[in-house]
Amino acid sequence: MERIWVDFILDGPSAMPDFTAMAETDFAKRADEFRLLSGETLASVLAEYAAVAHRTDELIAALPDMDATQPLPEAPWFESGVRWSARQVLLHVIAETAQHAGHADIIRESLDGAKTMG
Repeated sequence: MERIWVDFILDGPSAMPDFTAMAETDFAKRADEFRLLSGETLASVLAEYAAVAHRTDELIAALPDMDATQPLPEAPWFESGVRWSARQVLLHVIAETAQHAGHADIIRESLDGAKTMG
């Protein structure tokens, strides 16, 4: 998710898939991006995540204008004609990461019973 959004900051909607043309089979293929596949290891996935985060950090440091905007791609979940600034995109990445980390924490708590927030 982070990689695609950073590409969006640089290249605009062309960096994203054409969501309006996606069929069920395309969404099924995308589902593979959310699971550990044969041949992948936890170490390789974590290394890739770290590399993506490093690239994001470099972009933030080098970006001349956090208020530069790109039009959002056509998708059922985006309002037509809306533009997001680099700042909005990065906030979206942070919010998505936090939300999914919370989901993972709920699952972990249901497995081991340990509470981290009280």
